Amino acid sequence: MMMTRRTLTWRRGQVRLVQGGGPASLHLVQSLSDSDDDNDSAWEGCLGDRYNPPVDPTPDTAVLDQSQIRTQVLLATGRLGARREQNITRQILERERGRCGFSHGVRCRMTSHFLPNHVNATDSYSQKAFCGVYSTDGSIFMSACQDQNIRLYDCRYGSFKKFRTIKARDVGWSVLDVAFTPDGGHFLYSSWSDYIHICNIYGDTESHTALDLSPSERRFAVFSLTVSCDGREVLGGANDGCVYVYDLEQNRRILKIASHEDDVNAVSFADDSCHILYSGGDDALCKVWDRRTMREDDAKPVGLLAGHQDGITFIDSKGDARYLLSNSKDQSIKLWDIRRFSGAEGLEASRRAITQQNWDYRWQQVPKKALRKKRLPGDTSLMTYRGHGVLHTLIRCRFSPANSTGQQYVYSGCSTGRVVIYDLLTGQIVTKLTNHKACVRDVSWHPCDNKLVSSSWDGTVRVWDHRQTEFYEEDLRTPPLESEGSPASSSSSW
Repeated sequence: MMMTRRTLTWRRGQVRLVQGGGPASLHLVQSLSDSDDDNDSAWEGCLGDRYNPPVDPTPDTAVLDQSQIRTQVLLATGRLGARREQNITRQILERERGRCGFSHGVRCRMTSHFLPNHVNATDSYSQKAFCGVYSTDGSIFMSACQDQNIRLYDCRYGSFKKFRTIKARDVGWSVLDVAFTPDGGHFLYSSWSDYIHICNIYGDTESHTALDLSPSERRFAVFSLTVSCDGREVLGGANDGCVYVYDLEQNRRILKIASHEDDVNAVSFADDSCHILYSGGDDALCKVWDRRTMREDDAKPVGLLAGHQDGITFIDSKGDARYLLSNSKDQSIKLWDIRRFSGAEGLEASRRAITQQNWDYRWQQVPKKALRKKRLPGDTSLMTYRGHGVLHTLIRCRFSPANSTGQQYVYSGCSTGRVVIYDLLTGQIVTKLTNHKACVRDVSWHPCDNKLVSSSWDGTVRVWDHRQTEFYEEDLRTPPLESEGSPASSSSSW
């Protein structure tokens, strides 16, 4: 008689049972956290999965079109009130003649024609690359790999040269997240451990300092960490459903918030003040916390953001204490405005949706019912972006840099081995960068240059920049010379 197999999955209980040939044949095959675990039998995130993330051909922009972020982005990219875009060659010629200068918005608009599309450099590892981020000034890139090594690259003057490899300490399975201190002199890393570690970047010797979070759980991991802009505090989100704040000057944990019903996969400071915190968890909720009005023994968020139908994998703040992005296992990114909190209807709809999820994103393919595009009742998000895959691990998404792009793009890793770049205002996919052979877990855009780095489970990090693949006649044609008194023509456009 052929044996039958039946899988029962409880997301919150962290239990997975498989039934074999008889009712008494039940086997526990998984009891780990629902996020980045330490079981290497999980999917390798290879492209044989054949998952093709669905793309929304007509994203609904109705809410975003009425929001202030639309005006902000148009202003930052020189498009507010502009009738049409001038030919770039003409604009450069006019500047050379002294007739105009390039504002920040004009520069951002120009660079939008030269987005990364070509692999300029690659480094390969023996195991999965988990994290990769640029320092605040873009002079250093840091990569963390499952081989427990943290590699530092010199990115000054357009280079990408490895100058130091540091062996992380107290690592369980892999380094899960990394962050630079604002001065660029140290970095922090987390893993399956009770400690976050901080280490120096420069100097003849390495000095690793363990920051004890004193968790209550026996098995503990910090999935997400970041450092405050003044370099004093470390913010972490952990598998025990809590958010932690560690004071580096006092050398102790100063805050522990029981924040979510399940793993806290993502945390972020809202702005430079460090008063407002964001957190996102496997309960599908983003929560906003104000430390000025909060007691640790009775911590309550100032607001909730509900609309996702599955767990949150990453949060990125725009840096203005108002807008943020969340990536989710429901295969979407959402843009939020914290002036638009969700009410009871949205909270209940999100809870109901997540209790109906009976699949595990680490091993299984996305079920069709999980790909429904219908907006949940009470969803207060400004915009939803679809077209990337979120499987196997906590895939990151971010705003593009303000300095070079005016934050007009949203970009994300993808379980299909791609980097997906969306237009923030339209929700349309601007480009897909395809070169990896496995899941891209992390992506980081250089703060000043049109370069980004993708970190993949195929064991590589790739630096992408722009390479002109074709030229258009209007780009190569020199505009006709005009008399000094005649106005500049604007008939040519892109």
